[in-house]
Amino acid sequence: MIRIAKTENGLVRGLEGADPRITAFKGIPFAAPPVGENRWRAPQPAENWEGIRDAYRFAPISMQDTPGSGTDIYCREWHVDPEIAMEEDCLYLNVWTSAKSTEEKQPVLLWFFGGALQWGYPAEMEFEGERLARRGVVVVTVNYRINSFGFLAHPELTLQQPDAPTNFGNLDQQAGLKWIIRNIKEFGGNPKNITIAGQSAGGGSVLSQMTCPDNFGLFQKAVIMSAMIRDPYTGFSIGTPQSLAKAEENGQHFFEFLGVNTLEEARKLDAYYIRDKYAKFREEHPWMMTVEDHRFCFGNPMVLYAQGKHACVPVMAGNTEDEFPSYLRAFSEDEMREKAAAIFGEKTEEFLKLPGVLQKDENGYARVNSLECTAKALFLQEQKRHDAQDCYYYRFEADIPGWDNPGTFHSVDLWFFFETLAKCWRPFVGRHYDLARQMCNYWCNFIKTGNPNGQDNDGTPLPQWDSYTEENRCEMMFTGSGAKTGLESKNSLREFFIHHLSEDFKKQADILKKAE
Repeated sequence: MIRIAKTENGLVRGLEGADPRITAFKGIPFAAPPVGENRWRAPQPAENWEGIRDAYRFAPISMQDTPGSGTDIYCREWHVDPEIAMEEDCLYLNVWTSAKSTEEKQPVLLWFFGGALQWGYPAEMEFEGERLARRGVVVVTVNYRINSFGFLAHPELTLQQPDAPTNFGNLDQQAGLKWIIRNIKEFGGNPKNITIAGQSAGGGSVLSQMTCPDNFGLFQKAVIMSAMIRDPYTGFSIGTPQSLAKAEENGQHFFEFLGVNTLEEARKLDAYYIRDKYAKFREEHPWMMTVEDHRFCFGNPMVLYAQGKHACVPVMAGNTEDEFPSYLRAFSEDEMREKAAAIFGEKTEEFLKLPGVLQKDENGYARVNSLECTAKALFLQEQKRHDAQDCYYYRFEADIPGWDNPGTFHSVDLWFFFETLAKCWRPFVGRHYDLARQMCNYWCNFIKTGNPNGQDNDGTPLPQWDSYTEENRCEMMFTGSGAKTGLESKNSLREFFIHHLSEDFKKQADILKKAE
């Protein structure tokens, strides 16, 4: 087993996992501490160290609200430790490997955590990489700066560092990717077989990295979980980058809120003071997230993807059944018809005749899963390209036990993809563990080859999962009784929205093309 590995900055010593065939290296520096003059700067090179550095524990999480201090579902699920170490010095990554030598060249997974770019950390217990490592995948989870520490924009920053005025959290992720390319061979990994993956804001980060031209050719596959989100009624896309000018204006207001006049003064403030002030600031101001700075980010990643301006790699993407539903919100049928006309124009009558449109619940009319429709619409756009890549769609619809009757809530599928159900408090039973095994196998197959198909642990073939195309609307359904594949079921309302969103993306792409 590789228990000691050589990095560009020095030697690190890992610990055997619960399975002694796995070595876990935790808390490896991949960049200099982003403190003092390095606060709100692109990640700088890490310093060298002498001797062997023990990589036994997760490094402190990035600055954010104290985890586990609330009563929401995520505080019950995995944000359970209010005492977890937190520091501004947070640019560390973790590696799990089963390799016995540096010559094995195992495929590599780089994981970006989610949390709206405001919260989250690699030490969340669902992200433990041992089960994937047992399948011959080198797993890397990278920490990055978030919220005001990761995405502040300000005119002084733009003036002083025009090549990297903002998006420091995304640049941290990119630095983690480049660290892998330079170092992962020493952990038994293959720097030419990398998959970047993430869920929620982590999946949005995958899209951001995919559409950054500097990254083209640096990775070979991408997994985007629960992150392609565009409301077909309003056109609102979660995670749409703010313009640099707007973000700078927001940053100026934040400096006023902090009680400082200059960047120099702001860099001298205590990190916890900034954290606590930002928590109040975001109650009445835009959250600090990825910015269209034309250095790292060149537009809405989903529109860029629809344009074909992305890394040309196979993609796996999907969602849970219950997350982010969209409704046509109206109090009456007359209001609903009026709003539909404003949205769909000449297609209004076609829309109104669809089954389910006039069905109403407490949220509104014509419920649709915006994540599913958006992912499928983007996949159909991708298939029109001459160099189109395979796109695999999944939907997680297993029953989730527990006194809170949570349904397939946003993020619950992470327990299954990482096959870490045993760490969860929920009373999962055998069939849930069987599903997790299948999901982890599909995921690892995709990480290895760009195709999720292969064998289950007993040597039998997993259900065939084909790429989603106009001609073959194949989808994977992760159900309570196991993985099931088939053609997309007939649903005229969903079909209407898939094509509506596809046309919408095409229109936006055409507008941008004409403007170039």
